[in-house]
Amino acid sequence: MGERENREAVVEFDRVALRFEEHIVLREVSFCLERGETKVLLGVTGTGKSVLLKMTMGLLQPDSGRIFVLGEEITNRSEPELFQIRRQIGMVFQEGALFDSLTVGENVGYVFQRLPEVSPEEVDRRVREALCFVELEHTWELFPSQLSGGMRRRVAIARAIVGQPEIMLYDSPTAGLDPITAQRIMTLVLKQRDVSEISSLLVTHRMQDAFRMARFYYDHQQERVLPAGGNGAGRDTHTRFLFLRDGDVIFHGSLQELGAKRDPYLHKFLPHM
Repeated sequence: MGERENREAVVEFDRVALRFEEHIVLREVSFCLERGETKVLLGVTGTGKSVLLKMTMGLLQPDSGRIFVLGEEITNRSEPELFQIRRQIGMVFQEGALFDSLTVGENVGYVFQRLPEVSPEEVDRRVREALCFVELEHTWELFPSQLSGGMRRRVAIARAIVGQPEIMLYDSPTAGLDPITAQRIMTLVLKQRDVSEISSLLVTHRMQDAFRMARFYYDHQQERVLPAGGNGAGRDTHTRFLFLRDGDVIFHGSLQELGAKRDPYLHKFLPHM
């Protein structure tokens, strides 16, 4: 992957503001997600992290400001226009949001029901490839109720990547999981970033997940996760942090830059740095 300064922005928020009645959610928030980068969205509950994901999908429109996805402005677009953009975005919801009445294979391939131009043979190949990526190819005929919580979350990742998106959105993908399963999920997120070079917005309340994205990388040749160097100061893991507080961005930068800040509020989140 190339240097950061040579990368294009795949998502851009330009002075985006949003309020729900009297509650200000975002006030003129601006940031860019670069190609191949993971942006970790942090802050206490209710600061607008998941709202940013919904706005990137065009599910919520800002009161003011502009949002660009893959170079196209999506503010005030019609649903048919947004569908074409959403085809290039994969979304992993906190609870997986699988269809209980469909098998794993049918869940993963569900996106192709709206894409008749993709042949059944190609659908089958891509579904199996996505399940192989998350190491669940053996679950093809099973139903979600027959899977563990961690396996359902991995199926949700397979469903999100089967359409070969350029952007991934993760809404607390490890919430409620045990530490071992959570680490496995984060390894898949690392693999997406470092093997497929997919750009991601990642919402999490677990600082250990955020640190893992910044401090480790997935080595495709060795097929395992390796340390990148102290606090991300070695190999560039293309991970940046964005902290929200009371509708404003109070920090945007690398783990190394975050560690150098002397803001008492930020350091409440960083007990292990």
